[in-house]
Formats: sequence, structure tokens, C-alpha cells
Amino acid sequence: MITKKQVKESAAYLRSRLPFLPEVGLVLGSGLGPLAEQLQDTVTIAYAEIPHFRISTAPDHAGRLVCGMLAGRRVICMQGRLHGYEGYAPDEIAYPVYVMRALGVRALVLTNASGGINTGFEVGDFMLIEDHINMMGKSPLTGANDDQLGTRFPDMTFAYAPVLREKAQVAADACGLTLRRGIYCGVNGPQFETPAEIRAFRTLGADAVGMSTVFEVIAAAHCGLPVVAVSMITNMAAGVLMQPLSGAEVNEIAARRGTDFQRLITALVEKI
Repeated sequence: MITKKQVKESAAYLRSRLPFLPEVGLVLGSGLGPLAEQLQDTVTIAYAEIPHFRISTAPDHAGRLVCGMLAGRRVICMQGRLHGYEGYAPDEIAYPVYVMRALGVRALVLTNASGGINTGFEVGDFMLIEDHINMMGKSPLTGANDDQLGTRFPDMTFAYAPVLREKAQVAADACGLTLRRGIYCGVNGPQFETPAEIRAFRTLGADAVGMSTVFEVIAAAHCGLPVVAVSMITNMAAGVLMQPLSGAEVNEIAARRGTDFQRLITALVEKI
């Protein structure tokens, strides 16, 4: 259970370390961490130094906050996130969202690497998340609710803010990049999905699948923080191409498309 007291303690510590209060939050997914290197005038703080934060153990997740300027905006960036497969509870995964809100962040940009379920997608595509399906069977809001953080039963109809989605489309157009749109299916992992699971997710309406993002979006809806989220399709999901999947493939595609991804997210941040 997350409490206002914990959030205030984390935020107070960060205020004492940061050169300014951020206005945009950014979460970087698997293989997408290099975008943090584009920030200027940065201050870097390891998660281990921040009260009540947990430490990222996932490969290629640096596990630190990077605060600096990007596209003229004051940005606080999570270079690496937490996942359920690391053994963390949903509220531990979502906790940084509340802290960013307490620091004054007014928009949250989420990114992830995901598997393509929609057969019209190709590896390397970018997908704007319009909605999600939570197949993790859990919520970061389970347990007693602290009304100072948000309502007991938050509405999820506009969890992915329509205004920010349109800004993402404008940013993609300005960069000359194609931005797919679709539904993200969140699973726990760490194993990749079976072909039968992917067929089921496709039947439910999912276009991509991944092991993150959902808990962060739920927390943002709970505390009133507008969200926009972009997936990079780093592999086609199990059974689509009938070939084995690997984490190495995810990182390879993320690196190959990294420059365009950085252009897109930078242009989006500029428009927020």
C-alpha cells in the first residue's frame, strides 16, 4: 500500500537534489535507455538513494533517475523501470509515478519494447497505445486506499489522454515517422508468451504485448496524471512468424531504431 507520507518523503529528498522541479516525466523501457543521454544539464540519482524506491534488476535497465532539459522542457527520466517478474509488487512498480506527480510533473510519457500481435505490424514499428488489456491479474491499487493520493475507484476511460495522443501524432508527422495505433496487452513474464496465448490476446483485440506499463498507467489515472505511451515493436509475438524469441533480438531492434525513437519522443516532449 502506497501512502501520502511515503510519497512526500521521496519527493522531499528529490527536491533537495534536483536543480529544478520537472514538468514532464519520462519512463524508458527495455533497450530504450540511451534517450536519457540526450538530456542536458543533468543530475543523476540512483534509485537506491531515494527513500522508498526499489532497485531495478532487469537487464539493460540502469535503475536511476536522470533530470535535465530536453527540447526546452524540464524532464525527469526513469532510465529503467521495475517489473512484476523481478518479484516486485504492483504498488512498488507504480510508486515512482506518484512521486513524479508530487514533484509537479504535469504529463507522463511512457515507452516500452513490445511484441507485435497485429499481423499488419512489422518489427521496428512504433505504436501509440490507445488502451490496454491488463492480463497480469493484479492492480497497484489493491489494499487500503489513501484518499490523499486518489479516489478509491478511478475511471480508466481516458487513461491514455486523447490530447496527448494527438500531440504524439503531430510529433510523428513532423519527424516523418509512421505511428501505428493499437491496444497493448500487459503480462507478467519473464517468459515470452505461448502461441496459444497470443492467439487469445489477438481475439481480445490486442495489437501488441509486453511486460510493463499497465501498472504505471493505472497509478497515473489514480493520481490524476495525464499519460501518453509509445511502444516500439521489437519482435513479432510468439507464433506470428513461428520462430524462437530472444531478449537479444529486443535489444538489437531497439538499438537499430533508437535514433528515430529518440527523435519521436523528443518532438513529443517539445509539444507537451
